[in-house]
Amino acid sequence: MQDTAMSRWLSPLMAFCLSFIIIVGLAPSLGLQIDRQLDFWLLWFATMLFLALPIIYLEIGLAKRAQTSALNALSKLTREADAHQRWRVVGWLAVIFIPFLAGGILLNTSNAVAQQNDFGIGSNILMGIAAFIAFGLSFLQRSVLVVLTAIATIASLVAAQVFGVQVNDWQLTPVEFKEWGSATILALVASGLGLGLYWQTNLNQEKQDAATPKTLPIWLAQLVAVAGFGYFAISAAIPAYIVLIATIFAVALLLQLGKEQLVHRGLAQAVQYILLLAPLLIWVFPAADLFLTPILMLWGLSICLIYAIFVGWIMKISHLRKALNFSNEAFYNIWRVAVRIVTPLAIVVAMISYLGQLLP
Repeated sequence: MQDTAMSRWLSPLMAFCLSFIIIVGLAPSLGLQIDRQLDFWLLWFATMLFLALPIIYLEIGLAKRAQTSALNALSKLTREADAHQRWRVVGWLAVIFIPFLAGGILLNTSNAVAQQNDFGIGSNILMGIAAFIAFGLSFLQRSVLVVLTAIATIASLVAAQVFGVQVNDWQLTPVEFKEWGSATILALVASGLGLGLYWQTNLNQEKQDAATPKTLPIWLAQLVAVAGFGYFAISAAIPAYIVLIATIFAVALLLQLGKEQLVHRGLAQAVQYILLLAPLLIWVFPAADLFLTPILMLWGLSICLIYAIFVGWIMKISHLRKALNFSNEAFYNIWRVAVRIVTPLAIVVAMISYLGQLLP
């Protein structure tokens, strides 16, 4: 468990690093390029404001309410809400999704390294080696992993600029419906929301503390991460190597966060390792990404959708009002409308949009 002083900088720094690395890892699957289309990035900012920000508040509020990590907390939260045990499945979906997401971004980064080099090792083999290295690193102290990930992430941004990134001028293009799915995935899945990552790093908050001082730095750090991605491209071998190193550290951090949830749930160590390594290593199989990538995107959105419905419609109104401790009742009402109505509808539309992109 992190102390209060450490959590002040740990969550925002972790948010910046993980968001940037996950976005870089998911970008090839989403077809995102540095085309600087103003309409798409305005759409993304809207999703960050109206979808991502309320969900960050949701995570921090649940952390304060439950005082334990997400997977373990669902038992308590469902009992308090007099809800059916089936709602607890979202905790399992989220904790298994963590290594599954880690495998996807690690494979895409390994593909980038393989494209920039010709050393005779396939990207799947490279990904498998990197996965086991990341698993070993996941036993390091949390703060050490965050610092190593931050150093490697910043180094990758610097290396990309040194070796040249061709950036086009901003252009305004017509807004297309299919862009909504990519923007929402970029804002929610690529920010790691709904997975309990920021939940875990804010467990030491006092219940009477306001949620905003913890929430806004995380949200702003994610904005900075995407801004950095706007000027980033793997255009040479050295940046590709550095990004792979940064991804290994980020994956180690993700695995550690997932493992901590399983430990809190009281699972045997062997079961923990199986639940972490199986979803991670499934990406090693040739051509697995062709059918795993759509599952990855829709799975991540589904987790956010279930949490929004559970918190907005199933939990008792008074529980999160006290946990969030907004300075103004109007802010709470706006947040509740966003979680109950705006977020679920927007995510469903995003799923339809993304499915539409998959059709020929």
